[in-house]
Amino acid sequence: MRTVDLHNFIQDLENQTLNTETKGSVSRDALARHLNQFLEVRRFKDVAVNGLQVAGRDTISHIVVGVTANKALIDAAIAAKADAIIVHHGLFWKGDDPAIVGYHRERIAALLAANINLYAYHLPLDVHAEVGNNACMGRRMGLSPIGTAGDTGLVMLGQLGVNVALRCTVLAAYCARHYGRRVTLFTHPDRMIRTIAWCTGAGGGLLKDAIEAGADAFITGEISEQHVHHARESNITLIAAGHHATERDGVAALAGNLVQQFGLTYQFIDINSPV
Repeated sequence: MRTVDLHNFIQDLENQTLNTETKGSVSRDALARHLNQFLEVRRFKDVAVNGLQVAGRDTISHIVVGVTANKALIDAAIAAKADAIIVHHGLFWKGDDPAIVGYHRERIAALLAANINLYAYHLPLDVHAEVGNNACMGRRMGLSPIGTAGDTGLVMLGQLGVNVALRCTVLAAYCARHYGRRVTLFTHPDRMIRTIAWCTGAGGGLLKDAIEAGADAFITGEISEQHVHHARESNITLIAAGHHATERDGVAALAGNLVQQFGLTYQFIDINSPV
């Protein structure tokens, strides 16, 4: 299988490009088996339910991918006549109230009424070596991986080049340019950066892993108030680039795999979130 050119593929998806050159199809259950195996779902103890979350029609030829299974994405997928939706943040999380009421009911009712399948992959889509959110962040920013940190392997380590050092403000600007949005920087403005740790999404809780690995900077999506003080007192640069923004690439890259494997058509629909 050839490697997806992530930059061009993401550009196509951001332009809402519909791939009409291929007209393949796959059964609902065969797609679930492929995704579960490709993303190695059994490796993970996750707070999310990974895999097929809502069953719809049996045959799938057109998919919509997005970050979160909110009502706006579901409505847009219905309008796009999708057979399936694939997201990073699904509907079912361990420990949630099992009652199907309120907005939760409205989301599920819309899927069932339209007979659309919903697949969701959380940690498996974060760490996959090819289409994972972390791998995609590394490629988007041109980082050369040198390893991982922590017991979970959720934090990646890398550099922009051998013996390359840059000021933390330059790194923040570099990150902002690659994600097309403002980022939040916490550090001394003259700090020089060589080794960079990163974890997309709500990775603030993994700051300790980056510190223990000796990283000069940690880039993540979303942080909490206590992480700011932890970073300042540990002399590590902390950059928050947005939970949603940093987790858009994984589902897009996964769509590329499905186009190659089954000839499905696809559409990326971005329901933006400022967080």
